[in-house]
Amino acid sequence: MIQIHGSSQSAAQHGSCSGCSSDEAAPIEMAFAFQPIVDLTSGGAYAYEALVRGPNGESAASVLSQVDDANRYRFDQRCRTTAIEQAAGMGMDSFLSINFMPNAVYQPAACIRTTFEAAEKYGFPIDRIIFETIEGENIINRPHLLQIFRAYKSFGFQTAIDDFGAGYSGLTLLAEFQPDLIKLDMALVRGIDADHVRQRIACGVLTICNDLGIRVIAEGIETPGERDFLAATGITLMQGYLFAKPAFRAIPSISNAD
Repeated sequence: MIQIHGSSQSAAQHGSCSGCSSDEAAPIEMAFAFQPIVDLTSGGAYAYEALVRGPNGESAASVLSQVDDANRYRFDQRCRTTAIEQAAGMGMDSFLSINFMPNAVYQPAACIRTTFEAAEKYGFPIDRIIFETIEGENIINRPHLLQIFRAYKSFGFQTAIDDFGAGYSGLTLLAEFQPDLIKLDMALVRGIDADHVRQRIACGVLTICNDLGIRVIAEGIETPGERDFLAATGITLMQGYLFAKPAFRAIPSISNAD
């Protein structure tokens, strides 16, 4: 049984906006590869991030290069519903992390309705969906981004800031909204076991997040040294090639990488 907050679901399903009213379908074909976010305490997957690909496994860049102002809304909507359909079809029982485009969301309550519909249709609980946005994305309207995050959280979704520490004012955004998760940018993670400056920055971010009740994910983990240093600081959620590469239309096996 899918658990949906009644008033939130009603607002989402009955709202409307100019983008939602368009019947134009995005002419962009897509599928997804999935990469695990590993929970070191259990050795299993805490979540799987849905990474957009072409219908035959083409690169994300080849798909995203086709997105423009005319099709951004429909593309963003289809990404969500397609990711949910694929995850449910594979029997995924962990969290599903979906990237969204803030600039494609007109009114959060209205634009989320297809996500509710897909979750209901394919039997995927909304409380196992994480919406993450790329911190470095060119955000047109900062208050609008905050409105989206707050609305999604009120609807029962998990929220995450991706690439934290790169680009778009991470600490300022964190002061205005506290998501469930942040993902440390891989540029901070790379070679952290041998870099005192990166170590101090990562530890500082972790201390802040612990105080705010936010879980930290270290992404881009490629070496045992990176894993071991971050694990010693108390970070237990990690993502990267050390554990598994993205698998196209499949759930990959997780390597212990000892």
